[in-house]
Amino acid sequence: MHFMKFSQLMVLGISGLIAVTTAQAQSASPIAKVNGVTIPQSRLEFIVKARAAQGQPDTPETRKTLRDDLITEEVIAQEALKRGLDKDPDFIAQRELARLTALVRAFQIDYVKNHPVSDEELHKEYEMLKTQMGDKEYKAHHILVGTEAEAKDIIARIKKGGKLEKIAQEKSMDAGSKNKGGELDWSPAASYVQPFAEALTKLNKGQLTEQPVKTPFGWHVIRLDDVRPLKIPPFEEIKQNLAQRVLQRQFATYVGELRSKAKIE
Repeated sequence: MHFMKFSQLMVLGISGLIAVTTAQAQSASPIAKVNGVTIPQSRLEFIVKARAAQGQPDTPETRKTLRDDLITEEVIAQEALKRGLDKDPDFIAQRELARLTALVRAFQIDYVKNHPVSDEELHKEYEMLKTQMGDKEYKAHHILVGTEAEAKDIIARIKKGGKLEKIAQEKSMDAGSKNKGGELDWSPAASYVQPFAEALTKLNKGQLTEQPVKTPFGWHVIRLDDVRPLKIPPFEEIKQNLAQRVLQRQFATYVGELRSKAKIE
């Protein structure tokens, strides 16, 4: 279980925005007409591009399936209009939310397009990442419980010969590691929240924390199993991820500035 908190963007992540561009009509011809209502080619192209950004292939078979889906949706939509469902308050609220989502998405795409990250910025980010990650990674087990008293009791049980792995399966609140006996993956200390990271780096191999460690998640009992040198991937290998980190930070700052200028009552 990692405890690092990463900033997330509204509605659509920056990673998707780097790959997605606004859809443009590829042809003036509609893909179909349903009861005289045109389904434009641009609608299909937008879906194809969005799927491609998620790694899904653009094939004739895929386009045929999407075309059929759009036709079916148009048939259903026309029937819904006949029944007056567009006047339903829930539909009106949903339509407004969809409009807001689309506007936010368009704004994010426009931001990414107009704020390219330079190689100089990426190299700075790479060096900062290396500093943050440090030169070691740690293999550990832990047990997460809700109270300090319970954590102290677990430490006492382990010191008397109790098996941490068995107690973790019985008691730990961390669903990610509980079934593995509290085992955590190899990770740099920076992957964990403070003071979990600080406590981890102060342990010797095989050592258990003398006192419970409190984090926003609860109280931890930690055992350090092993330490090894950390190998950070080469710059070119993580260049796109670095760009995502920079854009996430810049975008969050920009949105914060917009909020600070907005009149919110």
